[in-house]
Amino acid sequence: MRSIPDPGFAEDDGGADPVVAAALATYDRAGAVEPSAHLEALAVLQDSRVLVPVVAILDEMEQGGVPGEGSGLPREKSSDMAAVLMTGRDGRTALLAFTSTASLDRWGQSYAGGEARPVPVPARQAASAALQDQAAALLVDVAGPVLFVVEGEDLEALAAGHRLVCLEDRWAWVQNP
Repeated sequence: MRSIPDPGFAEDDGGADPVVAAALATYDRAGAVEPSAHLEALAVLQDSRVLVPVVAILDEMEQGGVPGEGSGLPREKSSDMAAVLMTGRDGRTALLAFTSTASLDRWGQSYAGGEARPVPVPARQAASAALQDQAAALLVDVAGPVLFVVEGEDLEALAAGHRLVCLEDRWAWVQNP
């Protein structure tokens, strides 16, 4: 019998962490004016839980009915679960993640009947999954309230388990002991 490991979010109600929401709102207000706002928000997001949407992908169909009595309606024989990737206009892909079920629902209303199911994971694990799927970015809250992108060296460092810290007047990624 298979057992599903505890993701560590037993008390999670699907709401956005107020500290993360505040950091993203500050980033949204400061964005282009204050370049360090992105790093400040990422420093908060790095330790948070995000929700990665997964969907069932049909793998194999079979005919229903009783053997020897003709074929019945086709039915699903097997399926796989897949994380949702989005392709940008430039052709790069991003793994989607959400800070809350409300932000997932906003996106899900426009996505194929809202078939995606949330999987709670640490942001670092979501970054790692993005790289495993050969995505160029982790796209957080694509439908709002604040769109946030983690890409490039930041995505790689987050996925590697490094910690973003402010050292006097600059930001740096440091290895966790």
